[in-house]
Parts: sequence; structure tokens; C-alpha cells
Amino acid sequence: MTYTEQDPVGGRAGTGEVPARRTLWPLVGVAAGLLGVVATVGFDVRAGMSGGEVDNMTIDRVDDVSVMAARLGFLTGFATVALLLVTSAAWRRRVEPRVPGSTAAGVVSTGLTAAAGALILGYGWKGAMSIYGEGGDEFGAFDQQGRYVYYVLNDFGGFIGWFGVLVAAGGVCWMALRERTVSRWIGWVSVVTVAAPVGWFLISPVPGLSALTAPIWMIVVFSGLAFGKSTVTR
Repeated sequence: MTYTEQDPVGGRAGTGEVPARRTLWPLVGVAAGLLGVVATVGFDVRAGMSGGEVDNMTIDRVDDVSVMAARLGFLTGFATVALLLVTSAAWRRRVEPRVPGSTAAGVVSTGLTAAAGALILGYGWKGAMSIYGEGGDEFGAFDQQGRYVYYVLNDFGGFIGWFGVLVAAGGVCWMALRERTVSRWIGWVSVVTVAAPVGWFLISPVPGLSALTAPIWMIVVFSGLAFGKSTVTR
């Protein structure tokens, strides 16, 4: 197996550079974002609950949770975690050697790895809910109070971990707008991605807000890295 070193690009993009070939590894990041939306929002454990009032979740309604949604959320969630880790590893291998003086580039891979670690727990709790909830393989192993604990963990469990991706977006923002090694439009997309939830954090400490923008950021930005003209992926 031959290892090919990536050419450094200094801190800024040069002019007149011609890409040798397109790179498709960022599509792994796109897939992580797509699956993340499905796992976090599409298969929220409250999906399909009877009564329609998912915001009024008292202990007497814990057994209305959809164990099928929880199971599918667990499976797609763990796939999302795997894709985030692959994306992080590919970033370290493909991007960081090209910008050896960039701390921001290291922040990106670190943020993706941190998100994956946190989301293992968040999506793992979905799996536990699918086992112990009504209709699950081990329903009755925990009493109603025990099952309610798992519900509470699931309330934001699959959402909080996306904060790591928000940090990664901040790193990409710096690379785009300060170092000029990523397309500027990607930088401005990253600004919006970070500013929206962080601004709301200052108003109300809702811990899962990162999940509302971070997966979409993965889809848009990594598509741009795959098919755009960013220096770090040319």
C-alpha cells in the first residue's frame, strides 16, 4: 500500500491553482448528516405516540413511546456515529497535512470525534428504550419509574451530542473567512449554523438546539467540499 503525502497549502489559498482531481471522501460527511437527521428527528422515541401531546410527557404516558421508532433510531444513530468517525479520520488524513499551521483544522476533526462519542450514548439510550419499553424484548425488566428514566434520557440524548459538530463548524468558519483555505460561502453557512443555536443558548439553556442546524450543516458543507473549489480538497 502506497502512502501519498498531501501538498501543504500554507495558510491561504494561492491563485491560479488547478485541482488534480475531485475528491469524494466528503460524501461520507454528507451521509452522516442525512442519517443524523433521520436518527435524531425522524426516529424520535415520541414519534407515533397516541394522544398527540408529546410535550406533556408524564410518567403515566411512558408506555406510549414507540419502541419501533426507538429501535430504528438506535440503528440509524449508530450508523451516524460510525460515519462521523470515518469523516473525522478522513479529515485528519486528507486535510490537516495540507494546512499544518492551522489549529482550526484540528478543531474540526476533534469536534466530529467528540460528537460521535456523545452520540453513542444518546443513540444507545434509544436502543435501551426499544428493549425495555412496552412491546420491547425485555418489557417488564424495569418498572414504570425505571422506564421513565430512559424516556428522560432520550428527551435530549440524541440531540446534545451534535454540539461537537457545532464546534467543528466554528473551525471551518475560521478556515474559510480567516485562512482562506475553504470556500468563503462555506464559511458564511458555518457562521449561520453556529450563530443560531448559540444565540438561543444565551436566551434559554435548551441543550439540544445544536441538532437543529448541525446535521444540515454536514450535508451542505461536505457537499460543497466534495464538489466545490475549496483549496483543502483540491
